[in-house]
Amino acid sequence: MDNTIKCIIVDDEPMAREILENHLSRIDSIEILGQCKNAVEAFNLLNAHAVDLIFLDINMPEISGLSFARSINKNIKVIFTTAYREYAVDGFDLKAVDYLLKPISFDRLIQSIQKFKNESLRFKEEKAPDQPTEKSDYFFVRSNRKMIKIKFSDLKYIESLSDYVKLFINDKVIITRETISSIEAKLPTKDFLRVHRSFIVSLDKIDSFTQEFVEIENKAIPISRSYKNDVKHRLDNV
Repeated sequence: MDNTIKCIIVDDEPMAREILENHLSRIDSIEILGQCKNAVEAFNLLNAHAVDLIFLDINMPEISGLSFARSINKNIKVIFTTAYREYAVDGFDLKAVDYLLKPISFDRLIQSIQKFKNESLRFKEEKAPDQPTEKSDYFFVRSNRKMIKIKFSDLKYIESLSDYVKLFINDKVIITRETISSIEAKLPTKDFLRVHRSFIVSLDKIDSFTQEFVEIENKAIPISRSYKNDVKHRLDNV
């Protein structure tokens, strides 16, 4: 069984990429597939290789590390690398394995790699029954003391309102106390897109879009500034 961790480095600073690569080259279980100076290069690398782990800078031009992390397959894990402590909350909201502050020491990096290994092992041992497999075309949410089956093909969009979430499904609405982030984790990333902190939309249900909103059955759903680059990239490549 191959236990090699295949990773890429994404950072717009050449020196930061070089330091991280030097650290990683000292770890036998790590295979570096490449370096990228921006998210566009990283997308191309992900299309060409099976990647397990991304070391990702947050503050990058055009498409930020946070926007990039939101758009990739959830099975690819991320360790954020940044000089800015204030991004930590956003990083962990995206289920990042770890958050490393520059300059990154070798000892601290080893801790992150071990954390990734531990999470990977735990995921294999605890295959949660409510998480869809690759062949699933549905998921469940709790509503009115019941677990309700939601088909991906029926779901138009999701809206978060304070302490509950509304799922718009064909001609009805399901209300649940789950968070929008927990529901996002159940959705296939190729079919759904987060356009706002409070909205997720089905790509198949979008009738039209502008730089400010997407439209689904005459409902204008806003695109927030922090998601704009990610939304533009996805919709331009649908």
